[in-house]
Amino acid sequence: MSRIIALSNQKGGVAKTTSCISIGACLAETGQRTLIVDLDPQAHLTIASGLNPDDLPVTIVDLLAMADEPVDQVIQPTSVPSLDILPADLRLAETEMSFYNHPDYEEKLVDILGQLRSRYSYILLDCPPSLGGMAILALTAAEYALIPVPCEYFASRGLIRMMDIVEAVRKRTNPGLAYGLFVSLYDARNRVSRQILEQLRDHFGEHLFDTVINIDTRLRESTMVGEPITTYAPQTRSSQQYRALAQELVSRLEKKNSYE
Repeated sequence: MSRIIALSNQKGGVAKTTSCISIGACLAETGQRTLIVDLDPQAHLTIASGLNPDDLPVTIVDLLAMADEPVDQVIQPTSVPSLDILPADLRLAETEMSFYNHPDYEEKLVDILGQLRSRYSYILLDCPPSLGGMAILALTAAEYALIPVPCEYFASRGLIRMMDIVEAVRKRTNPGLAYGLFVSLYDARNRVSRQILEQLRDHFGEHLFDTVINIDTRLRESTMVGEPITTYAPQTRSSQQYRALAQELVSRLEKKNSYE
């Protein structure tokens, strides 16, 4: 049975999509079958995986739109062995708007992923930069919310809203939802970044991952060429940091499971 993790943050530009494909690739290179799921109407995860959303006959949109589309027809392989993707396209924005007309829409993704949990060790959900219906859908389906946080003033303040949504999902649809945060886009040369990192450690304690992801132009380059950092530049600091982050995630999930 797979572990389902939602990468979520209402703020854009926090390396959420980059982290989703990077962590997924790190898990896959250890031999774990991994699925990444694009839930962003901008389809950035799909593009970062080397696919053109306009060329795909079916995407997750067709699954979420209550259509009788076999999920096997939607899954696409990536360039990384053992790493697959449920891609998205721009129609996802219209689909999200229609959610509120359907009772219990929050359970739709649970049903879709339920068909796949025996196939994959890990399923990573890339949420849009908002806290609307798509994010609620993902957090309801996930057992763990993984929140990337850059050491920037407004990004750290926005965590208040993110924590409110996590708590609301716990109360309404997913009482077992756990969460963790990790620092992304970190610049150790910047005094403000160092100060915010210390504040995050003081405030979130054990919920904050030890692994920190530094700013690296190679990460931006890797998404532009449509492959994860672990294959684009496998020996770089960013690759090693994401491998450490993936291992820390696995350890935290195992620890969580031992208490259940």
